[in-house]
Amino acid sequence: MANTYHQIYLQTVFAVKYRAAVIDHKWKSNFFAVIGNLINEAGCKTIIVNGVEDHVHCLLGLKPVVSISDLMKTVKAKSSKYINDNILTDSRFEWQEGYGAFSYGQSQIDAVYKYIQNQEEHHKKKTFKEEYLTFLKKFNVPYDERYIFEELK
Repeated sequence: MANTYHQIYLQTVFAVKYRAAVIDHKWKSNFFAVIGNLINEAGCKTIIVNGVEDHVHCLLGLKPVVSISDLMKTVKAKSSKYINDNILTDSRFEWQEGYGAFSYGQSQIDAVYKYIQNQEEHHKKKTFKEEYLTFLKKFNVPYDERYIFEELK
């Protein structure tokens, strides 16, 4: 449609299965670039991708014809394939099922960008679980804690 305008900002957050700390410093910047390219290939706009050993944050501009669930399915499937095809971990790499998706307005983008940019520093003070539960509470997302984190059996 010729007169359709949009600006939809999302932060997505997803974790390594069992929250295993396997995203290595040696290859993580290249890997985060792969995730950014996957977002762009879906027709969305990557603003920043960053994270630590056990999870990833993506700030992106969502294209209205792309569903969040389809985008996350593609990003997670193709990024785990990238890790496995390049044998970057000792065992088969998998993402935990699910993800978080949180929306922001234009005036919040700089602060969210800086937050994602400073993940290493941020996680010296707060675990991923604490961070994720804070997001859910801040955005008033109802949840059952039994289903948030898949535990290693």
